[in-house]
Amino acid sequence: MPGAYIPSNYLPVLIFIIIGAAFGVGALLIGTIFRLKKPYPEKLMPYESGVNPIGEPRYRFSIRFYIIAMLFVIFDVEAVFIYPWAVVFDKIGIYAFIEMVIFIVILLIGYIYAWDKEAFQWD
Repeated sequence: MPGAYIPSNYLPVLIFIIIGAAFGVGALLIGTIFRLKKPYPEKLMPYESGVNPIGEPRYRFSIRFYIIAMLFVIFDVEAVFIYPWAVVFDKIGIYAFIEMVIFIVILLIGYIYAWDKEAFQWD
């Protein structure tokens, strides 16, 4: 049967995507056309939580801030993996328990390594 390979069940999804894209593009165009365009020096000045900016905007932060942020994200995301495991702990058996112990040991080794390299020091 010709045309039978077209998935007609996805037509509502396609229509929804087209309407969503049209709404997004339309909102951007309407905002571009109708917004007020009166730039002045105070309006173009950087805004920092209601306080006038002090110093240069290109201030270099210590690499330690980025390292702490990455370590936080890594350990936080890894801790999220433990929650679903704990919810179904009684159904998964000893094999999954051993896998989680290995996972936690690997995390602990990474934590000890970061501690040894003084990655958690702010000074």
